[in-house]
Parts: sequence; structure tokens; C-alpha cells
Amino acid sequence: MRWRAGGSTVATLLPGVEFSTRSPYPDARRLLDAGVTVALATDCNPGSCFTSSMPLCVALAVREMRMTTQEAVWAATAGGARALRRDDIGHLGPGARADLVLLDAPSHVYLAYRPGVPLVAAVWQAGELAAGRPPMG
Repeated sequence: MRWRAGGSTVATLLPGVEFSTRSPYPDARRLLDAGVTVALATDCNPGSCFTSSMPLCVALAVREMRMTTQEAVWAATAGGARALRRDDIGHLGPGARADLVLLDAPSHVYLAYRPGVPLVAAVWQAGELAAGRPPMG
């Protein structure tokens, strides 16, 4: 199969589905190496994937689909925004919503290497603290 990079199509991968259905994982490495924009999502539904855990999907993308942790986190944030054709989400910058998660971890790689461990310390939605406690200091 040949993929064409540079278009507006975003390949949205759903690693939770393959996990739940024991199906083969898509070849994310091949897509990325071909220059295809990739997004990650949960596809939470009671039929084929009943998880809403993005950290689990990031961990599966790294372990099973050969993505780097940086690629998987980008695909889960900026890639998802591109799939939705939104420029106000998926990044931090002027005009963005300021939806963000503070991890209680020294690095984003913990999302992939500590699956199942609750790492979220605080959540902001549209710039407002929505859950957790802001960092002290």
C-alpha cells in the first residue's frame, strides 16, 4: 500500500481498539517515515474499545506501533487537532485554548513507560484550573 504525504488527511490510529480486539496494530512507523500526519485517539465505545485512557493509547503506540514517545504525545495532541481541523487546540501559544495537563512525572516519557499509573497532577481547560492542585513554588 502507498501513502501520500503532504495532503490534509490525517491518519487517526486507535491503538485501544487493536488492544481490545486482539487485532494487528497499524504500522505507524511506516506512516510516519512516509511523512504522513498521524493522530492518536481512544475510540471509546462499548463495542470494540471501552477505554478513554489516552495514556494507555500513548503507551500502546510506543510499545506496539513503534512510535517514539515524542511522536505519540504529538499525535495525541497536535495530531488530533489537525485531524479535527482545529488550530485553537493541540498546542500552547497565542490564541490557543490553554487546555493542558500537568504530570506528576519528570518527563512526558512516563506516559508511555508507566501505563496504568495515575500521573495527572492538575488539569486546565481554557486557561482555568479544572482539577487537581497547581504546582507549589
